[in-house]
Amino acid sequence: MVKVLLWGTLRSAADGQAEVEVAARTFKELLDELVARYPGLEPQIRRGVSLALDGKIYREAWFTEIGPDSEVVLMPYMTGG
Repeated sequence: MVKVLLWGTLRSAADGQAEVEVAARTFKELLDELVARYPGLEPQIRRGVSLALDGKIYREAWFTEIGPDSEVVLMPYMTGG
């Protein structure tokens, strides 16, 4: 199981939880599992989310591997320049 910190508006879509645990080995598996457990997250996930994995931010890196001891933070997609 991987502990996932939910940031910002994602918390309200996951029953107000700041941290959840899911069984996932990749970014895609993590998103699929979150949508299955918390359907309210699906609209935000479809709009786009970013994954911070051990301090590095990823976007659309579907097959990025997630270790069981990784620090995982899921946040609404961030734009900037």
